[in-house]
Amino acid sequence: MSIKIALAGNPNCGKTTLFNALTGSNQFVGNWPGVTVEKKEGKLKGHKDVIIMDLPGIYSLSPYTLEEVVARNYLIGERPDAILNIVDGTNIERNLYLSTQLMELGIPVIMAINMMDIVEKNGDKIHISKLSQKLGCEVVEISALKGTGISQAAEKAVALANGKKNTVPVHKFQAELESVLDSIEEKLGNDVPEEQKRFFAIKLLEKDSKIETQLKRVPDVSEEITLIEREMDDDTESIITNERYVYISSIINECYTRSKRDKLTISDKIDRIVTNRFLALPIFAAIMFLVYYASVTTVGGWATDWTNDNLFGEGFSFFGLDVPGIPVIAENILVAVGCADWLQGLILDGIIAGVGAVLGFVPQMLVLFIFLAFLESCGYMARVAFIMDRIFRKFGLSGKSFIPMLIGSGCGVPGIMASRTIENDRDRKMTIMTTTFIPCSAKLPIIALISGALFGGAAWVAPSAYFVGIAAIICSGIILKKTKIFSGDPAPFVMELPAYHMPTVENILRSMWERGWSFIKKAGTIILLATIVVWFTSYFGWVDGQFRLLDTLELDHSILAAVGSTISWLFAPLGWGNWKAAVAAITGLIAKENVVGTFGILYGFAEVAEDGSEIWGTLAGSMTSIAAYSFLVFNLLCAPCFAAMGAIKREMNSARWFWYAVGYQTLLAYVVALCVYQIGTLITTGSFGVFTIVAFALIAGFIFLLVRPGKDSKVSKANFKSVAGAK
Repeated sequence: MSIKIALAGNPNCGKTTLFNALTGSNQFVGNWPGVTVEKKEGKLKGHKDVIIMDLPGIYSLSPYTLEEVVARNYLIGERPDAILNIVDGTNIERNLYLSTQLMELGIPVIMAINMMDIVEKNGDKIHISKLSQKLGCEVVEISALKGTGISQAAEKAVALANGKKNTVPVHKFQAELESVLDSIEEKLGNDVPEEQKRFFAIKLLEKDSKIETQLKRVPDVSEEITLIEREMDDDTESIITNERYVYISSIINECYTRSKRDKLTISDKIDRIVTNRFLALPIFAAIMFLVYYASVTTVGGWATDWTNDNLFGEGFSFFGLDVPGIPVIAENILVAVGCADWLQGLILDGIIAGVGAVLGFVPQMLVLFIFLAFLESCGYMARVAFIMDRIFRKFGLSGKSFIPMLIGSGCGVPGIMASRTIENDRDRKMTIMTTTFIPCSAKLPIIALISGALFGGAAWVAPSAYFVGIAAIICSGIILKKTKIFSGDPAPFVMELPAYHMPTVENILRSMWERGWSFIKKAGTIILLATIVVWFTSYFGWVDGQFRLLDTLELDHSILAAVGSTISWLFAPLGWGNWKAAVAAITGLIAKENVVGTFGILYGFAEVAEDGSEIWGTLAGSMTSIAAYSFLVFNLLCAPCFAAMGAIKREMNSARWFWYAVGYQTLLAYVVALCVYQIGTLITTGSFGVFTIVAFALIAGFIFLLVRPGKDSKVSKANFKSVAGAK
């Protein structure tokens, strides 16, 4: 029979890093709360029968947020054989709050004090043996990042699980509170195992709203609650919380020695600059500009150029040997075996042209992933969430809303799922609706295509796409918060900033590979199937009443051209009303990378070089630079891919809310793209028409929605008048 060990701890305590080290899993590691939204499991290295369960990072077992519900339900319902409680040694007092609750569950607990290397570097001292004695459980020192002490901690947890020795809480509350808890435990009777009575008694006293779902019979404890609240002149939840911190403070005073240092730590010195009220945003903007500049325009651009020109082009020279490119190799093989014309067209013009056009951007994406992984691992992205909280709160959102957006920069699906960390239902729905505005990795090929092929590699295009997404989120927050559905104060945002540290090369490469491999797998499955469909509908059609394979010059007679022509008029006010661009935008709903793959097939090129040499003449005849930017903006903001839409449907848990979210995203994308094209064309060419007037009207309406008073404003004014009148 397998042994189950649960990893439990606060966000940012290094729990997922430890999980990766113990199991060899490629679980993504981030430096903000809420990365692990669901419990995940893996087998302990060297132990086939030991399962490690990675629970969400939580601050307590009081179910205020969805991730706390996941963790508590697992611990109470499935009762693992042992709990490995990871505690951040640099913030031990805050972390011990959860530890006191875990020990009340009656499950064997071993505590691992993490980040001991930083504790020692700061000159602090944690007296492990004394702490173990005070808590009544074994305590070990580890550094999950450096891998020191983790094997010993795991082995001790396995030994503890095999021993099946239940942890008995050693801390006691005040006498009056203990007497009330004893009374509640008696009322629980035989419905609850003896080792769990303490936990449930406390939860009943705290008036826990979720307790009814976890107890067969809920005893009436109103008399006990009234008694203790009258005696201690406070509500029971506050009483329990205060008692815990009194107990924790007594432990810290005896078991933790802080060095007498007056000077600021390195992290404090850095934070004085990067979180400065005036410098924080310019620094963040500069960093993101450099990240996208390096990823798309310089280092990533050079790598993509080489890939497209050589690997997916004519070939390259390797130590004096001429190595042909993939299209050349494939064509030679197909000609040698005598393949039919339609099969050659499918492989060369469909699969290689479509999938190759997407895979050509992989080098740029890998460079971007390396930069993002470094910023996440070193601790800077946690500061960004803190910085954005100050801004988002002014627009009706909290910093918790920015966390899913940070995750969504890799993929929209986990970003949408990370919204579960937001306890306020209104804020959670609004976050789900706006998270995919941030460019994900699938949108990077579109950004690179527009930037390289249509703007000559201009450095401003790629960063502007990122800030267009942020602007859309901020404006959406202002507008939606002023509606009746979303009105109300934003959810509070409490977050501990981890100390800055140099991430390991292993963690950065693991994060890069995980994201990159996910993209490559998608190119080999979803995009492959989509390009086959696009090729068939593009290269087959009716000519002179005959259905047959078309050549490149006859694509206007294809099935896809017929379908695209019926919808292209919708996009004419946006500047790209030809059927090819319309079809590319629609296929992007399957997977955003399909936009580039579809262009690769329809415009007949197997690769997209940064200078746009293969397609510049073709695209320039059908799309101006203003229209191209309008096309980019529309694809950035409109409804995401099918996978992300499925995540929206699942997280909203309502068909009405799903269509509301998708409809809002698409409508906003259309309006912004229309305004970009119409106003941009007016400025650059002086062209003025009916849709220019429509664009100005939309901008006026947009400004009105931004500045109009919200629903809460009227209420507060009315209340103010009534109070003033009373005086």
